[in-house]
Amino acid sequence: MEYRRLGHSGIRVPVLSFGTGTFGGGNEFFKAWGSTDVKEATRLVDVCLEAGVNLFDTANVYSGGAAEEILGKAIKGRHNQVLVSSKATFPMGDGVNNYGSSRLFLLQACEDSLKRLGVDHIDIYHMHGFDANTPMEEVLRALETLVQSGKVRYIACSNFSGWHLMKSLSISERYGWSKYVAHQAYYSLLHRDFEWELMPLAIDQDVATIVWSPLSSGKLSGKYRRGKPMPADARVAQGGNPVLGVDADDERLYRIVDILDELSQETGKSVAQVALNWLLQRPTVANIIIGARNEEQLKQNLGAVGWNLTIDQVKRLDTVSEVLPAYPYWHQRQFPMLNTAPELYPRW
Repeated sequence: MEYRRLGHSGIRVPVLSFGTGTFGGGNEFFKAWGSTDVKEATRLVDVCLEAGVNLFDTANVYSGGAAEEILGKAIKGRHNQVLVSSKATFPMGDGVNNYGSSRLFLLQACEDSLKRLGVDHIDIYHMHGFDANTPMEEVLRALETLVQSGKVRYIACSNFSGWHLMKSLSISERYGWSKYVAHQAYYSLLHRDFEWELMPLAIDQDVATIVWSPLSSGKLSGKYRRGKPMPADARVAQGGNPVLGVDADDERLYRIVDILDELSQETGKSVAQVALNWLLQRPTVANIIIGARNEEQLKQNLGAVGWNLTIDQVKRLDTVSEVLPAYPYWHQRQFPMLNTAPELYPRW
């Protein structure tokens, strides 16, 4: 297993982490992800540790807290062997203060997560989304309180826009508070919007990228084929697609899968493994969250490491998946010599 530094921090994380969204199956949405129980979860944790994957990602909102509880039981007595990442921001009840990033909610949310996980600290604590109704100073001061109390080791964010992240970093620097060391973001061959602004920002500010849904809810798993119906057992078909409103053009998906098929034949790896390996070669990517409903799926995903696509193979995937970005990014890309990572910005 390869390990990479997490942004401007001293912690190193495996390039793959295990996501626990499949744990619990607390409602119809999460049942489409999976319904892993404690026994199954414990076995999956064992397989991960055997492969060198010691980072486990969860969130308070996953199955209403059940995922945290199951993960806690699966790692009981061995938190010193693993890193735990959790999140807060989204609703955890009907109350008017039971969501967001207020000091009131965050301090309680962290306490609740610690209790469910059965640990005394969370290694990486994410803001699951941006709360535009709470002053950033309040959010970051609350997170600093959690760090200073020893309940959180590092802070990170998720699903932020560029200005959200940059302003947060600036405020933390101004007051000498802990900075976000990572941004958990959606990024895949199918959807490369992350590269337009968030990746250059991450390069400039040394913020690591933790990728969620690297296979676009299974669309890059090899199950989706031209001229064939959507697999009945797919997460998308069962209503568990977290990538809402980001349905790609089907023909573009099939063109990408065609190249993935070619590279699968050339490398002897699966379509999914090739798609994951492409991500591992992108700038700022420190970690990819993989999920699995069972041990077989997990072992398949673990096969994405220990080898690399060639430069030519990466370029073929770059070319087939490239799209014209929104303004002002298409204009900026006409002048690659002015950009942080010019190799990412072919001249149009």
